[in-house]
Amino acid sequence: MIVTIAVAGLLIGGLPAGAFTTRDMLGRDVTLAAPPRRIVSLVPSVTEILFALNAESLLVGVTDFCDFPPKARHRPRVGGMVAPSLESIVALRPDLVIATNEGTREDTFTQLSRVGIPVYLVAAHHVGDATALMRRLGTLTGREKTAEPLVAGLEQRIEAVKKAVLPLGRPSVLYVLWPEPLIVPGREAIVTELIQLAGGRSLTADDADAWPRYSLEAAVAKSPEVILLANHGAGTGPVATEKWQRLASLPAVKAGRLLSIDGDLMHRYGPRLVDGLEQLARAIHPEAFR
Repeated sequence: MIVTIAVAGLLIGGLPAGAFTTRDMLGRDVTLAAPPRRIVSLVPSVTEILFALNAESLLVGVTDFCDFPPKARHRPRVGGMVAPSLESIVALRPDLVIATNEGTREDTFTQLSRVGIPVYLVAAHHVGDATALMRRLGTLTGREKTAEPLVAGLEQRIEAVKKAVLPLGRPSVLYVLWPEPLIVPGREAIVTELIQLAGGRSLTADDADAWPRYSLEAAVAKSPEVILLANHGAGTGPVATEKWQRLASLPAVKAGRLLSIDGDLMHRYGPRLVDGLEQLARAIHPEAFR
């Protein structure tokens, strides 16, 4: 998908003083009149990163799903990720909107382009994409000196997990993003790499889709040794395990390896992603962290 972004006024008279062009994570050129000072984030992961970079003063608007850190809930809301309110965004007078083509409709980008608001698109299918995004946002917001130690600390923790699980086996893992319909991580889901880094082997890693639907029969046939059920935020209640507990012949159920896990840590690609990796590693290899 290619979306042409033009800052209002650039079509007549060329670039103003201080203007520059950067490239987003989809390889699109995005022209800004100046370093951004009013950012609307349509991506919860980006909101978390901006707070971690101490760049929250630039954040003038967020989605209804931007709930971490808790202070993010007090920022002006522009609606959901899929179809945010264009009127609300324009009213906040942003000089940059950060969005993702994997969660926001294309016509939102087109409409923002028509009113002259630049859009920077992000995506992260791998851990390296997440740390690259932190560095990119550090550069974009003038927080390079904050981004580098942040990323370095996260990379050290990742290496510590890899070292802890290296001498151990790789149990087969069924990760359940959503129970009905059954949705699991495929090849291009960042969770798949997290499971691998945590010393497991995702049973659905070969599926070409990022988040394919599975039948319960297909999942059961793979005889998972560990089953991880993702929760989705504090307001969603406990994960229902009864359906899985009834599958008493599964190795995971026999061994008591049917576990709930914090989905927000696994699916968002902000700094808490490494918290998720550590949680995964403890669930898959508790013996390595006693």
